[in-house]
Amino acid sequence: MENKFCLNGKVALVTGASYGIGLAIASALAKAGAKITFNDINPELVEKGVAAYREAGIEAKGYVCDVTNEEQVNGMVAAIEQEVGVIDILVNNAGIIKRIPMIEMTAAEFRQVIDVDLNAPFIVAKAVIPSMIKKGGGKIINICSMMSELGRETVSAYAAAKGGLKMLTRNIASEYGEYNIQCNGIGPGYIATPQTAPLREPGHPFNSFIIAKTPAARWGTTEDLEGPAVFLASAASDFVNGHVLYVDGGILAYIGKQP
Repeated sequence: MENKFCLNGKVALVTGASYGIGLAIASALAKAGAKITFNDINPELVEKGVAAYREAGIEAKGYVCDVTNEEQVNGMVAAIEQEVGVIDILVNNAGIIKRIPMIEMTAAEFRQVIDVDLNAPFIVAKAVIPSMIKKGGGKIINICSMMSELGRETVSAYAAAKGGLKMLTRNIASEYGEYNIQCNGIGPGYIATPQTAPLREPGHPFNSFIIAKTPAARWGTTEDLEGPAVFLASAASDFVNGHVLYVDGGILAYIGKQP
């Protein structure tokens, strides 16, 4: 059974994995045996990411790349194939969010979110799939969101992008499943990261709201995402395709407590 979850010899690319959820997922894949490559648009963040992996005892190779730029992505994928090996596991993690009421959001701001959160996963997946086909298979994991299923005020662009990413996930599974390529998603719930620290202060209304809406009665941690990521990247999930695994403590299953 352990061999089914083993990633020894596999090459993983995790986009936007200099910190946060991407770093946690890449680190989990490394612990399971994978060779880690990652990117960021900012050279300083790539250096910071390499240092963070090194501190954790992980040798990771970082690349400066804008995942919305097809030419840059193709160049990065070619470099990874030459320097590390053909990519077996792709995690489309890079993303942004703009919390702006819809009628106040410009079309340019809307397009930017769509570009990073939906177009980029298409571009990167398109770049790695041909070599996966030649190699005989591969794993693609798209980081979706509860907003792949739900709407919420001020996140119209993000919800549209993540809903689209859910359907892109299903379409990649449909189109390339016959080549032994499994494409699935992970939909994190509300995760405790440095970025969400202000919202998690005791007494903060949003903190109370999330705990009340979550059957687990807590925020998730990046560690909660590690097992699902390794599962979807490993042979243990070879007949799982086009699925979004929501790691949300049960929020999507729960209507909430009666006031």
